[in-house]
Amino acid sequence: MTAADNQTAVITELASASGSLSQERLRSLRSEFDSHPTAALMRNAVTQVSVMDIAQDRDIITSTPHTFSHKLDEWKVTNQKASGRCWLFAGLNLLRVGAAQKMNLKEFEFSQTHLHFWDKFERANYFLEAIIATAGRDVDDRTVAFLLDRPLEDGGQWDMFVNLVQKHGLVPQSVMPESESSSNTRYMNAIVISKLRDFAQQLRDAVAGGQSADSVRALKDEFIGVVYRMLCIHLGTPPESFDWEWRDKDNKFHSDGAVTPQQFARKYVTLELDEYVSIVHDPRDSSPYGRTFTVDMLGNVVGGDIVRYLNVEISLMKELAKDSIMAGNPVWMGCDVGKMMDRRRGVWDRELFCFEKIYDTPFGQDKPGRLLHHQTLMTHAMLFTGVDVVDNEPRRWRVENSWGSEGGEQGFFVMNDNWFDEYMFEIAVPRSMLSAELQQALAGEPLVLPAWDPMGALARESMQ
Repeated sequence: MTAADNQTAVITELASASGSLSQERLRSLRSEFDSHPTAALMRNAVTQVSVMDIAQDRDIITSTPHTFSHKLDEWKVTNQKASGRCWLFAGLNLLRVGAAQKMNLKEFEFSQTHLHFWDKFERANYFLEAIIATAGRDVDDRTVAFLLDRPLEDGGQWDMFVNLVQKHGLVPQSVMPESESSSNTRYMNAIVISKLRDFAQQLRDAVAGGQSADSVRALKDEFIGVVYRMLCIHLGTPPESFDWEWRDKDNKFHSDGAVTPQQFARKYVTLELDEYVSIVHDPRDSSPYGRTFTVDMLGNVVGGDIVRYLNVEISLMKELAKDSIMAGNPVWMGCDVGKMMDRRRGVWDRELFCFEKIYDTPFGQDKPGRLLHHQTLMTHAMLFTGVDVVDNEPRRWRVENSWGSEGGEQGFFVMNDNWFDEYMFEIAVPRSMLSAELQQALAGEPLVLPAWDPMGALARESMQ
């Protein structure tokens, strides 16, 4: 009997057996709980106090200071509020460093709402194009169902950020400030999504009904006009040009006159965005190291660059992040932010919560297993702005979050290095930092992961 035959036989035997819970088994479970040496004590504690407070390892909190051998930030954190725009905030926080220096300003912010508007608009177009491309498939096809389930999320990826900056430019925050809907996206998203699903049905019906390609394109163009109007109502109308004047920190007056968003970006973005690449750590067997891959149906700008990842071992990712910070450059990154985190104190550590002691059961699933079984994925993007290095090895990392100034040290968090191993997934760095072999690998044809793969989650699951 082959291994496959044996597996089939076991599954058949398991399926034929009764899986119901008998009264006898229920009585034994109660008896086991009553006789357990710590279960009743834990019940008494957890029913009165948050399990997170009871499980937290106090020694880790007291031994994790907010001090770093290399620290770059001298600015205040931003606040994405009740939205999933972390990837935009992290990207703009990276770019504002050079812009502030070039304008001789102590504090500066690009408009997050400006890029948010264009991402929503471009993403709606991307979605409708994907609906047209898959119009011949059944509506219950897994890819079609995935598209309909998530047509317009707040999250995004590094390459999607670059697409927006290169096509639509940037403006200062004062030119397109926050609106109620940019700071609280729930209702805007729900209403626009309801229209997109309606539009998707009409486009699929038009194709199924035998309408010409020109008719379907005209219908989609009409729908795009509706989306533009809805977004202007919620977020404001993005400017075609604006006057930019400012006083620098030495009280010197400056004026650029009338500039377009694209001109403003060309003048004040000091990084070569074309040179930045996404480095990820995906330890699953399906994603070999030293190869590029992408995720099907993941993107925002039709005709823009695809989301392309280069998969490397976690040790190399650390080295690249450390070297970048030590060279004076913050690092855009993506991680599974909510795991083993004390949000109030702004601390991450792999062992921060001793759940094993609470429940008397091990929590030992490894990183590949957690990815495969939906227990971990990228949920948040932030910025590395510091690292504590001892004997050329990172000990802890300083992180600029975008949740306002209440948590951590005025909104800056500290990540112990052991957390990096388990819950870090992505950084963006210049390709020149990579070996010749890895630079060559970037040019290779990427493996294509399915649309629902967890490595696309940052564009869907961004945490607030």
